[in-house]
Amino acid sequence: MSLLHAARRLARRFGLEVHRYDPVHSHQARSMSLMGLHRVDGVFDVGANDGGYAGELRAAGFAGAILSFEPLAAAHASLARRAKDDPHWHVMPRCALGAQPGEASMHVAGNSVSSSLLPMLDAHRRAAPDSAEVGTEQVDVCRLDDMAWPAGVDARRWLLKVDTQGHELPVLQGGTRTLDRCVGVQLELSLLPLYEGQALYIELIAWLEARGFDLWDVLPGFVDPAQGRMLQMDGLFFRRDAPPGPAA
Repeated sequence: MSLLHAARRLARRFGLEVHRYDPVHSHQARSMSLMGLHRVDGVFDVGANDGGYAGELRAAGFAGAILSFEPLAAAHASLARRAKDDPHWHVMPRCALGAQPGEASMHVAGNSVSSSLLPMLDAHRRAAPDSAEVGTEQVDVCRLDDMAWPAGVDARRWLLKVDTQGHELPVLQGGTRTLDRCVGVQLELSLLPLYEGQALYIELIAWLEARGFDLWDVLPGFVDPAQGRMLQMDGLFFRRDAPPGPAA
C-alpha cells in the first residue's frame, strides 16, 4: 500500500478526503492551470460577497488585477476591509449588476452568499435551510458596460466570473462590450430552478457558445445533502478564437 493510499484511507475514517493538488485531481489546481494557459491577467469578480473567491485566487498565486462587485452593504464592507491592503484588488462602488440600470429589492439570504435579485424557490430552501430569506435591501442596479474602471488597471486578458444566484444572464446581457475583452468566463450554472425566473445551465451554455466561448471545465458546487443531487455547478469557458499558449 502506498503512503498516499494509506493517508486517504485514514482521512476517510474522519470524513475527509485527500487528493493530489494537480490539474487532474484538484478542481482549483485545474482552474488555475487553465487561467495560466490562457494568460488571464485580470478578473471581474461579480457577486463577490465578502471576497472569498478573490481570496482563493490570491492564495493560489494569482497576482493580476481583480475588480470585485457586490451589492449588499454588510458584505461590501467586509469585502473592502479584506481588499484594502492589496493594491491590485479593486472593490467597485456598491451596486448589483444587470441588463438595465435602475433600482431593485435584493432578497437577503440567511447565509448571505445565497442572496439574489430573484426570489428563492423551495428547492433551494429545502437543500439549504440556512439560506432562507431574512429580509430585503434596496440596491442600485448598474450595467457592467457602464462601470468606470479604476485608474491604473492595465490587464489585457480578462476572465469574467459571475456568481449572482440565478441572475447570471442579465449580468451577461449588460456586459456584452466587456465580454469582448474577456478570454474566459466562470459562470454559476443551475441544473434545476432554484430562483424564480432564472436561466438554467442549457440556456447559459448556449448563450456563451453563440458568442464564441466553449466549455472547458465543470466545477462541482451546491449539492442537496439529503439526495446527493447536484443543484449548481460552475462552468469555466474560454474563447475559441483566442488560442491558449505562451505570449508571443
